[in-house]
Amino acid sequence: MSDLSTQDLERIATLARIEIDSAHAPMLLRDLASTLDLFERLRAVDTSGVEPMTHPGDGALRLRDDRVSEVDQRDAMQAAAPRVEAGLYLVPRVIE
Repeated sequence: MSDLSTQDLERIATLARIEIDSAHAPMLLRDLASTLDLFERLRAVDTSGVEPMTHPGDGALRLRDDRVSEVDQRDAMQAAAPRVEAGLYLVPRVIE
C-alpha cells in the first residue's frame, strides 16, 4: 500500500482544484493508494525487448480519397452576415 497521508490527499485536491468532503476522504485515500500501487506493479514489469506500438490492434487504416464532398455555400452563408470583406466575417473589436 502507498504511504499516502490525509495531508497528501488535501494537497492533491488543492492542486486539482477540487473539494473533498472529509467524510469521503478515507475512501478516496484508499482508492488513490490502490491506484498508485497498481502503477508500481506495472512499473516492475520487464518490458525490455518489447517494441513500442501506436495501437494495440494490428489493423490497417482505412483511408478515403482526398476529394471535395461538400458544396461550397460560403456566399449563401455570408449573405446574412452584417459585414463581410474578402470572404471573411467582420466583427466588432472587443479587445483594446
